[in-house]
Amino acid sequence: MHGLIRSIWNEPRPPGPPLRVWRDWALVGVLVPIAVLEGVLRPDLPWRAIATIVTVGLVPTLLWRRSRPLLMLAIVFGTTSLAPLLTGGDPVETYTMVYLLFLVYALFRWGSGREAAIGLTIMLVSVCLSIGFDRLVLADAVAAFAVMFSAIAMGVALRYRARARARELDQVKLLEREQLARDLHDSVAHHVSAMAIRAQAGLATSASRPEAATEALRVIEAEAARALDEMRTMVGVLRQNQAADLAPGRRVSDLEQLASRGPSGPCVDVEIAGDLDDLPPSVGAAIYRLAQEAVTNARRHARHATRIEVRVAADDTSVHLRVSDDGDSGPIRQTGSPGYGLIGMIERADLLGGTCVAGPDPDRGWTVTAVLPRTRPAT
Repeated sequence: MHGLIRSIWNEPRPPGPPLRVWRDWALVGVLVPIAVLEGVLRPDLPWRAIATIVTVGLVPTLLWRRSRPLLMLAIVFGTTSLAPLLTGGDPVETYTMVYLLFLVYALFRWGSGREAAIGLTIMLVSVCLSIGFDRLVLADAVAAFAVMFSAIAMGVALRYRARARARELDQVKLLEREQLARDLHDSVAHHVSAMAIRAQAGLATSASRPEAATEALRVIEAEAARALDEMRTMVGVLRQNQAADLAPGRRVSDLEQLASRGPSGPCVDVEIAGDLDDLPPSVGAAIYRLAQEAVTNARRHARHATRIEVRVAADDTSVHLRVSDDGDSGPIRQTGSPGYGLIGMIERADLLGGTCVAGPDPDRGWTVTAVLPRTRPAT
């Protein structure tokens, strides 16, 4: 129990709380005139002027509910608890003050564990004081607790749902980094093997052809530079303390295996253009993985699709990949949050210094576009 309390108390704030956006200003702009209208038109509102001033004066606290949730909550509950001193003990209550639930929700959604515990104490003390001074009858107190804890439960639920989503995204990115490290391992092994072969050849012919040793050293130097560049990239992307899979990686030439014209499902056409002979293995493997994932997503989510086109074109500086289909956009494609497959594709392209974007076409279908540099500068 002590450990649970300590973990809640030490719970940090969720990362990246959104700052004030236009919706917050719109909310304030709507609530202020509503509070004024209630103060003017509501016939049974006691202490009309004070109630309206308090309600309107506390509305701006919504603008800081994410960045300073505890302070805003303390201001609101402190003001509503002290306001009865001006009304002879009568509580200040307006229907518009239901917006206080936004502050309760924000505290448990965006505040730290310490702030949430202190804020909960402030709320409980405020309600208990209202009961003790006969400002709130028991039935109304039960209803107040029910509404308050509903807002708390919603904030906690969305907080931990966002955390679980972030953990899943991190796992997808880690798996993509591991796969890329495996592909880079193949590239480094290739360069090291070439250096060993050239060194053996230079030693074998050094007696009869002294210049062969110099030629071998030049080749070894070039291969070593490439291997070091790939090694720096591999060290930068490998994040798991596990040995990389040593199975052979895919290449651009393997894209032809994605082509199909089966009786069921859309046909897949693959077209490769440009000079891809000296493409780094890591870039070639990434192009294959991106195309494979895009084709898999199209087969899975493109409704009524008859054709999937895979186009790869290379120039002197970069490699361009385009995968498009002619299917309808289903509900999964229309959702605002990207799927894990697309997240892995974006992560892989970013690790290699490139870009990957996906989205619906204006008329019909879905297109994935990726651009990867032929060489990645060492970081």
